[in-house]
Amino acid sequence: MSTVIPCIFRLKPRWKFLSACVREHSVWTSDNIVKSRSQDVQIPELTIDQYMFRNLENWATKTATVCGLTNRQYTYEDVYKKSRILAANLRRKFKVKDGDVISVVLPNTPEYPIIAFGILAAGGVVTTLNPIYTSYEIHRQILLSESTLVITNEDLVPTVKDAIKLAKKDLPIISLNISQPLADGAISFNELIEDINTDLSVLKEVRRKHDDVAFLPYSSGTTGLPKGVQLTNRNIIANCEQQNTDFRQYSYTTDKHQDNVLVILPLFHSYGLGILMLHKMSVGLRLVTLPKFQPDTFLDALLKNRIHLLYLAPPMVMFLGTYSGVTPKHLEHLTCVTSGAAPLPSIDSRRMMEKAEREIEFAQGYGLTEASPLVSLTPLGQKTYDDVGYSLPNQEMRIVDPNLNNLGPNEVGELLVRGPNIMKGYLKNPEANAEVFSGEWLRTGDLAKIDHTGLLTISDRLKELIKVKGYQVPPAELESILKEHPAVLDAAVVGVPDDVTGERPKAFVVLKEGAQAVDKEILEFVSQKVAPYKKIKELSFLDSIPKNPSGKILRKVIKEQYC
Repeated sequence: MSTVIPCIFRLKPRWKFLSACVREHSVWTSDNIVKSRSQDVQIPELTIDQYMFRNLENWATKTATVCGLTNRQYTYEDVYKKSRILAANLRRKFKVKDGDVISVVLPNTPEYPIIAFGILAAGGVVTTLNPIYTSYEIHRQILLSESTLVITNEDLVPTVKDAIKLAKKDLPIISLNISQPLADGAISFNELIEDINTDLSVLKEVRRKHDDVAFLPYSSGTTGLPKGVQLTNRNIIANCEQQNTDFRQYSYTTDKHQDNVLVILPLFHSYGLGILMLHKMSVGLRLVTLPKFQPDTFLDALLKNRIHLLYLAPPMVMFLGTYSGVTPKHLEHLTCVTSGAAPLPSIDSRRMMEKAEREIEFAQGYGLTEASPLVSLTPLGQKTYDDVGYSLPNQEMRIVDPNLNNLGPNEVGELLVRGPNIMKGYLKNPEANAEVFSGEWLRTGDLAKIDHTGLLTISDRLKELIKVKGYQVPPAELESILKEHPAVLDAAVVGVPDDVTGERPKAFVVLKEGAQAVDKEILEFVSQKVAPYKKIKELSFLDSIPKNPSGKILRKVIKEQYC
């Protein structure tokens, strides 16, 4: 899952010098491999829960997370202690063993880090799920990940119960019963973390290492159905350390200062999880969580929390530039605004700058779930708008032709990446791993070019994923569901332009001989099984689906002939 990450920055003079250094430094090797222009960083051989709290004494009493709606909050010391209590209870009461996978089905909440670090401290692996998933989507990830337990919100317990039933499992459900009574059959999260008499000695049994898998997000990769991306402790820690170099966007936490980060991008997604929660907490920042985007609560959080770092999707940037209620007061403390998950039209960034009434710099970055997730970023102060920056430290990049031969500066081909932040591989999927890896190199599925200074520009997508409001919708997933309909013989799904969402899925269906069905019936069948952003709004019937001799759907042909 690739993510183009545009960023908007306030100019900081120190970056002018760094940008000049970049242009003077040659990064191309004789065999056309592009190395980072930044010095390599040391990667501590720790687990994530050890790494996150290695400097706890520096900011133990500072706020780690706070709810932007209720002001419910936890200090770094709270997160540490409660996560360890949770970990001990997971080992004792739920018999969690090293390597067991636990599903987390939650919106953004200040308890998210307690849960994630608690699972890791117990020796478990975290697999994150979108809280708007249907029971059908949840049950599939439970099966694929082989989850042994589910942690969710009280209002989502019924959906999770249905998912567990579909999976034909008998899994315990831990519920965040913050403001509602506990549902039948669920276990209280509050009781688990508030039990101060919990014996923590059981945690001495945990034997997890830096190269063990810690997070298991699901991504569609370049094509196909969702796959479990195995991110190790080392992968995540490497990406955190890579962001603490020339590409640092935050101010250091001191006795007198702590940057505030608004966490509105979803933490179940690798971008929100890796760049907002894990990295920003590793350096002691204050995270203000919002469960979803709503104009009033969004603007209220900006005013009340003196937000310094803001990470957004393009529609939110457009909102800041066009909504009449946005004033310079809302943006006065910002030092960095980052728009990710989809390309950002320059007009939207200019309008936001006009609202801010001060000079703001624009830059971009690039990442993938499989890269933990950040690959490249433009240093602050560099006024280039079409590229996605330079390679992070400890990383190498190649541009290759269809035969995987290395290309030179400014030649367009597929981007390959190698580094300590690249995933271990897809879970139990050797076919997908064979497709995405060329030796140690990750094939991103994106067409790109790199200039003589190492500046990366993404030219186009090789992959077939459909981008809806920044979310990735894999055609193969929708095609699989379409073919579950009793009247459908074959199906294809492509992305078509949409003024509001960027793209939208359009389906083409071949009915079984003698079968009858109308488009509304089939669309409703799919809608019941997928999250709202995946819903198909348009369907056409065909006599056959265009395919090549090996059976691959010719989506380009479908778009040219029928869209």
